Amino acid sequence: MLLIQQNPDLSAYTAADDAIDHHHPLVRETAARLARDAADSYAYARAAYEFVRDTVVHSADSGDPRVTWRASDALEQRTGICHAKAHALAALLRAEDIPTALCYQRLTHDAGTGWCLHGLVAVRFHGAWHRQDPRGNKPGVDAQFSLHGERLAWVPDGESNEMDYPVLFDAPHPAVLDVLRRSPDRPYLWEHLPDSLDP
Repeated sequence: MLLIQQNPDLSAYTAADDAIDHHHPLVRETAARLARDAADSYAYARAAYEFVRDTVVHSADSGDPRVTWRASDALEQRTGICHAKAHALAALLRAEDIPTALCYQRLTHDAGTGWCLHGLVAVRFHGAWHRQDPRGNKPGVDAQFSLHGERLAWVPDGESNEMDYPVLFDAPHPAVLDVLRRSPDRPYLWEHLPDSLDP
């Protein structure tokens, strides 16, 4: 699949914003700690990915009702849905000047009776974008950091009208961010999170 930068300016993919708040002290401290043990930027990116994937628990897996949307909050509370985890990973990577985009998939859920909008990231190495999914592994899900073929949590099933969105966003999609910000808890979030990026 051809991935398309929404913004042609690559520096936009290292910028901070309200959600990807990589100037926050906790994000900087976490990035510095991970960078100390990394031999190069590739090793750092893998370490940051595994840190978010494995230590920031997906709230649906744990049953945690809290909703996080800022990278710093997801890292502090160690919980969040896929979108918050993507924001956290993007912040850690951008903190070390690694261009990172947000991207999305439309997937079925509830045994195919509903739809969900899944969030992940793409990281730029060697002049190309590589998608990574820090959602968190569980039985049936084995996502891994890879620059040599995608190792995502899910591969959309075209026959079921699931899809990958090819656009690489430099900031969270406004429809996603709006619902994350105003959700008092995860049950509310589940009811109001958009299930596609279609207008």
